[in-house]
Amino acid sequence: MSVRFDLDPSVTPELREGVCALWADVSNAGGAVGFVPPVTGEDIRPELIKHLAAMAEGRARLLVGRDADGTPLATAFLYANTHRLMRHYLWVYSVMVHPSLQGRGVGRELMAAVEDAARATEGIRAIRLTCRGGTGADRFYASCGYKEVGRVPGAIKVADDDYRDDITMWQELH
Repeated sequence: MSVRFDLDPSVTPELREGVCALWADVSNAGGAVGFVPPVTGEDIRPELIKHLAAMAEGRARLLVGRDADGTPLATAFLYANTHRLMRHYLWVYSVMVHPSLQGRGVGRELMAAVEDAARATEGIRAIRLTCRGGTGADRFYASCGYKEVGRVPGAIKVADDDYRDDITMWQELH
């Protein structure tokens, strides 16, 4: 399946609902994108609205991967830093690929598109993101050129008896 990536797409009601549905599908398949299954679109919507508000304020950008019909299949939100000493890197949040596309290279394509977007942003020298330990996401990001630069043991609580590490990953843009 071919996925087309667009940076800063028009946020239509269809795109908004499509991203919400994607986020719920990824979460319910066990994806570590801020929720623990089971979730519905209504559970996801407040977090999506926060991202959309940041976009409207110019603090964030959306990178979305869509199929030929325009259905969102992958996303990443790129955030500019507001701290005057940290404006040289972007934060990346809510990186996700539809579960039906796992293992097909779409995640690597998404991360390459994130890197392209960061390189095209004036003054940006690096990308920073976090991921949940115990999912293999850190190995995936490492295979995309990121290095682990920090880990907080047990910082993410996914169940009463299940605490995961919060892992910070970093990629220099040379």
